[in-house]
Amino acid sequence: MVAEAVDILSEKYVAFIMDRAMGGPACIASAQGGMDIEAVAEATPDAIMAEPVNIKTGITRDQSTKIARFCEFEEKNVDEAAGQIEKLYEMFIGLDATQVEINPMAETSKHGVITVDSKVNFDSNALYRQKEVFDMRDVSEEDPREVEADKWGLNYIGLDGNIACMVNGAGLAMATMDIVQLYGGKPANFLDVGGGAQEEQVKEAFKILTADPQVKGILVNIFGGIMKCDIIAQGIVNAAKDVGVELPLIVRLEGTNVELGKKIIDESGLTIINADNLDDAAQKAVKAISV
Repeated sequence: MVAEAVDILSEKYVAFIMDRAMGGPACIASAQGGMDIEAVAEATPDAIMAEPVNIKTGITRDQSTKIARFCEFEEKNVDEAAGQIEKLYEMFIGLDATQVEINPMAETSKHGVITVDSKVNFDSNALYRQKEVFDMRDVSEEDPREVEADKWGLNYIGLDGNIACMVNGAGLAMATMDIVQLYGGKPANFLDVGGGAQEEQVKEAFKILTADPQVKGILVNIFGGIMKCDIIAQGIVNAAKDVGVELPLIVRLEGTNVELGKKIIDESGLTIINADNLDDAAQKAVKAISV
């Protein structure tokens, strides 16, 4: 990419996100642009502004001007910056974005206010009305494991550890990864199969996990709520047989019909290690790959 060089006088940070705490869109802004905003938030939280926006009425000129002044744009550039902030909000809402981040939005000597770098994330639930946006996706730039997982409705992110984790629920998945690390292991991935995972999804998840050459063991941590533990256990057993899982496989089940689920695993004929709780599962996983 070839771009014109510009004389940057100052760098600002402006982003629009969907903020759960505020219950709608919000603008996050700072005069300290061009750097890691998380580091700014930690070191100087007062340098960051969070401005909620009424999704029914949209951003007002008073709000955009307030944001521009907080970012310390020169007075002669405030109107232009406010106008750009309003257009960013229109883009954010119009394209069903979950995040529009400009870092930096810069003041220049000859070109006024310009966007130097940006990051935009889109809500996949809006694919049906944002087809043109999603058609721009280039899967060749993505981790092929994540692309394959997405086809099956699995939330997968590859990491650099050697204990693969298969969990239902994002919060439980994060807790599982933390406890694996607490006991000296290194998680190889984040994998959330969801609350209603079917046997076919579990099978595809095993394929993705076992295809990673770094993986030395697999920890399955499932809470049986929507799906009962006996149904989950049978799905795990069938999928493991179909895929031919030869790595140490540790399974922790909890919830409805948990004892029946454990019995199915014990009688499966597979060398699956049953765990009583999450601590037990993490310790057994770390021990299994150390043998």
